[in-house]
Amino acid sequence: MKSRKVVFLTGTRADYGKSKSLMCEIKRHKEFELHIFVTGMHMLSKYGSTYMEVEKDGFDNIYKFVNTKINQGMDITLSNTILGFSNYVSEYQPDLIVVHGDRVEALAGAIVGALNNIKVAHIEGGEVSGTIDESIRHAITKFAHIHLVSNEEAKKRIIQLGEREDSVFVIGSPDIDIMFSDFLPTLEEVKEHYDIEFEEYGILMYHPVTTELDKLKKNVSEVVDAVINSEKNYIVVYPNNDEGSNTILDEFERFKDNKKFKCFPSIRFESFLTLLKYSLFMIGNSSAGIREASVYGIPSIDIGSRQEGRYDPLLSKSIVHVNEDSNEICKVIKKIKFNKSEQYSLYGKGKSFIEFMKVMNNEDIWIKNFQKKFIPFISQTQG
Repeated sequence: MKSRKVVFLTGTRADYGKSKSLMCEIKRHKEFELHIFVTGMHMLSKYGSTYMEVEKDGFDNIYKFVNTKINQGMDITLSNTILGFSNYVSEYQPDLIVVHGDRVEALAGAIVGALNNIKVAHIEGGEVSGTIDESIRHAITKFAHIHLVSNEEAKKRIIQLGEREDSVFVIGSPDIDIMFSDFLPTLEEVKEHYDIEFEEYGILMYHPVTTELDKLKKNVSEVVDAVINSEKNYIVVYPNNDEGSNTILDEFERFKDNKKFKCFPSIRFESFLTLLKYSLFMIGNSSAGIREASVYGIPSIDIGSRQEGRYDPLLSKSIVHVNEDSNEICKVIKKIKFNKSEQYSLYGKGKSFIEFMKVMNNEDIWIKNFQKKFIPFISQTQG
C-alpha cells in the first residue's frame, strides 16, 4: 500500500512545539510520509530564524517559505501564505494537511485544503481566547474536516459550530507529551546555553492584543514599569509578530543594560519548558501562562483581556488576573506565593500522540467524504 502524505504547516515556535510529538509519530510509521511546510515567524531573523530548530530536529521533507516581513498586515500575510501553500500542495499532492491553533498561517492551510479537496485536520480547535484569534480559530474549524481537540468542552463547541460529532476526536494537548517526556534538557544545560545566571526568576511574555492596538503603547508601558519596579529577575521572550509587536519591542528596550532582565527573540520549546518548570512565576498574556504553567503548577499572572474566557478562576487557582496597571501588577507580584501548586490540566495527560495515531489509523477518516454540511446542535444532542 502506498504511504499517505501528511503535511504539517507551522508558522510559529509555539505551534511547532505543540505539534512536534505528532510529527515524530507520523515519521515513525511507514504507512505515512511526513512533510513539513515551514513559514511565518520561523523565517524571520528578528525572531530567531526558528526554522533552524525544525532542521536540527532531524526531520526530512522540510519546505521553507517566506510569507511575511516585519510590520506586514495579517491580511497580506494570509494572502501570501495561501498563494505559496497552494503552489506547494499542487506540486506535492498531500493526502492530509495538519494545522494548529488560531494563526493566519493555519487559516491559509485550511482554506487551501478545503478548496483543493484535501482533508484538513485541525489541532486545538473549539477553544476560546481574546482578540481576532478566536475568530480565526473558529473559521479554521469551518474549513477543517477532522477536529483534534484538547478536551470535552472544546468538542462541545465544535459541535455547536455545526460540525459532525464523528469528525471530532479528543486527543488532549500535544505539547503536554513533551512536557512530561524524558527528553527535556536540564536546567543547568539551558542556563549554560542561554547564558542565564539567575538563581530565581520569573518569565515575561506579552503579545499584542490586535483588537486593542489604540491602548497597546500605554498597556505595555504599564507592564514594563511594573516588572522593573518589582526588582525581580526576568527571562523575557519576544512577542509574536502580530501587528503591534514593534510597539512592545520598543518598550522592551527599557530592559537594555538592566542586569535583572535577559531578553530573547525565541527560546527552543524544550528549553522554554525547562525554564518554566523551575521558574518562580510567569507573567504576561501568553497562553503558556494558562496552559503550560498550570500543568507544572507554576503561579501565573494573567494581564489584560487576551486570555479572557480561557480558564475558570475558581478551578485555575494558580492563575491571578490583573489589568494593565503598574500599581495593580506590582501588588500582585508582591502578594503571589512563589511555590508550586497542585498540577492542574484541562488538556490531557501527555499521551496525545497515541490518541492521534488512533485517528490516523482509522480508515473511516480517509474514506469518508466529509462534505461540509451544517449539523444543527440540537439534532445531535437529541440524537
